[in-house]
Amino acid sequence: MPNFNQITTFLSQKVVGIAGAGGLGSNCAAALVRSGIGKLIIADFDTVSPANLNRQFYFHDQIGMNKVDALRENLLRISPMALLQIHNTKVSPENISLLFSVCDVVVEAFDDAFQKQMLIEYMLAVHPDIPLVAASGMAGYGNREQLVVIKSNNLYVCGDGSSEVSEDNPPMAPRVGIVSNMEADVVIEILLSKANLN
Repeated sequence: MPNFNQITTFLSQKVVGIAGAGGLGSNCAAALVRSGIGKLIIADFDTVSPANLNRQFYFHDQIGMNKVDALRENLLRISPMALLQIHNTKVSPENISLLFSVCDVVVEAFDDAFQKQMLIEYMLAVHPDIPLVAASGMAGYGNREQLVVIKSNNLYVCGDGSSEVSEDNPPMAPRVGIVSNMEADVVIEILLSKANLN
């Protein structure tokens, strides 16, 4: 069994991409920085709004900031030496390869179903060798036993696969946090499965 120093040394050499810096992406990024991932490449075009504060890794005084700038600020408070490459841009088929082709693993962290589908289809078609960790179904509360990871080749989907966001089923911090941390845990599991640390 590898020790903590071996694990962190190995993870410090890895690059992880995160597409989206909302509830999933911001919390997943925090977990990965705390775990010692060497470099994060994060892309998002949105700004922090008051409605984000109930589940995203931002603070009241960051309202109005670009999410990627606010997230960089917060992640560097966790680890001042973290290597962060941020892009204040909307992820599209035209820039996915430019953003994420150098990554060891990519995390899909969108809240828009069309964006999710676009990234998944592009990565599976163009970069099938790069593991993609996605999320589906995290709205509401409770039913934790339904949150699972489903693997299909190099695609890993975290969540319950069905709990869609609606007025009656809003995204809430606990479930979003669980799924974002599931994504981070799967990233680490994928990376360490390829390590020879014994």
